[in-house]
Amino acid sequence: MKTTLILSFLCFLIGFAGPLVPAEAAATGRWQLLQSNIGITAMHMQLLSNDKVVIFDRTDFGASNLSLPDGKCRIDSNDTVLKDDCTAHSVEYDVASNTFRPLMVQTDVWCSSGSVTTDGTLVQTGGYNDGERMVRMMKPCSSGDCDWTEIPLGLAARRWYATDHILPDGQVIVIGGRRQFNYEFYPKASSTAKHLYSLPFLVQTNDRGEENNLYPFVFLNVDGNLFIFANNRAILLDYKKNRVVKSYPQIPGGDPRSYPSTGSAVLLPLKNLKAQSIGAEVLICGGAPRGSYIQATKNNFLPALKTCARITITDPNPNWVMEDMPIARVMGDMILLPNGNVLIINGGSSGTAGWEFGRDPVLNPVVYRPDNKIGSRFETENPSTILRMYHSTAVLLRDGRVLVGGSNPHVYYNFTGVLFPTELRLEAFSPSYLDPQFSSLRPRIVLPSSQTKLSYGQKVVVRFILRGTVAQNLLSLTVVAPSFNTHSFSMNQRLLVLSVEKITSLGKSTYQIEATTPGSGTLAPSGYYLLHVVHQEIPSEGIWVQIK
Repeated sequence: MKTTLILSFLCFLIGFAGPLVPAEAAATGRWQLLQSNIGITAMHMQLLSNDKVVIFDRTDFGASNLSLPDGKCRIDSNDTVLKDDCTAHSVEYDVASNTFRPLMVQTDVWCSSGSVTTDGTLVQTGGYNDGERMVRMMKPCSSGDCDWTEIPLGLAARRWYATDHILPDGQVIVIGGRRQFNYEFYPKASSTAKHLYSLPFLVQTNDRGEENNLYPFVFLNVDGNLFIFANNRAILLDYKKNRVVKSYPQIPGGDPRSYPSTGSAVLLPLKNLKAQSIGAEVLICGGAPRGSYIQATKNNFLPALKTCARITITDPNPNWVMEDMPIARVMGDMILLPNGNVLIINGGSSGTAGWEFGRDPVLNPVVYRPDNKIGSRFETENPSTILRMYHSTAVLLRDGRVLVGGSNPHVYYNFTGVLFPTELRLEAFSPSYLDPQFSSLRPRIVLPSSQTKLSYGQKVVVRFILRGTVAQNLLSLTVVAPSFNTHSFSMNQRLLVLSVEKITSLGKSTYQIEATTPGSGTLAPSGYYLLHVVHQEIPSEGIWVQIK
């Protein structure tokens, strides 16, 4: 409680009143400042299979704090702020060395979207002005000199605030965006394939004056259809036939959860992968009440939503189940941890998304335990000292930490005279499973090596060392798809619990798990995943595996 009172007083001194941590909550987790200035603000982030994180902001608001190398400059006669820009608006962050280098992006990536393909390449789509129909590629490399490749007119429509998802066949589907009530694929299946597919659901969920259906929450269901949530409700879309196969009920209360009301969402861990019928659940937390955006433009900042809504999307007659978070939150990020729990991080407790439209920063992350009973699922974690408001980001790293960056980039990278200045610091949050006290419970994988290639339905043997006593009934294997994070949504985020058939002790604290990989690309789209051994909710460091 003493820490809470000090934090509250500090918040008062700098002009905001952050919500207090409930006195009864256990506060765990540690924060680490990684970089005091990476030169740009982390508006978009993606971890690649070489353990490097691609980070970028936008190109049309003046010089960043990081110069491009070798005298490179971006020339853009349409840029309203700086037509000759010799600074970087993208960086590659090397997790292992805690270093970063500038990348050169030519067109405006502001409020864009992305996915990672089967070979590990980041396919990044859309943006603003000259970037709205652009496709960009960033392939992992070890040489230290790779950079963005850009494909003009790679998209059939302008995509700003759209959502991407990787599909079982390796294509990327790009859905929605501002004034785009349709979807398309990249790359096209053939030269004769249709370019755009109408999606009336996005018209139906478009609130006049505030939209509330941008960056829709999209998840690949276990039946191969797409669960698409916008505003306050969802559909199940057969994207191949352009047909809605199911409409889900509205969230109780009817408040919107999509941008700019901006809650967050995850597909909860997929389990029992060898069962004849596999269940899938979606969790949506936080957001802002209807009308919040319009009220914020009038300097009236409504309290954020405190509710989470959970639904089994595979049920014949599904219904939302509601529960309350410890802290109301808008613009929060929901990150799947390797042990299957969900981290809710960043954001504020009033207002809405948009510059200076959010208020009351929430400094405390919250962990949600989906397997616990309602009433015992949330745990409030130790607070950061850095405010993470609009345009903040978070991604899971291979070692189990969560990389956190960004917040409120302003024109000319304004650091003064604004309520929430541009934020260039990069930090990491270590959940409690990384505490030294759990070292004897933490597995260490020794076989296979990282970058191992696996096929669908394959028997896989994972050997690991664990110094403490092993509880075999509390051992599992998980694979996590790294996500493209922006605007409080982690696109393509997915965690699967593999079917474990046998656990063997090999002596000298060495053990072996035999398991089976997912059976198809419908369960696990082809690509790179982080594989972890989890023991009593304590995950090992991950290894990269490519499933295809």
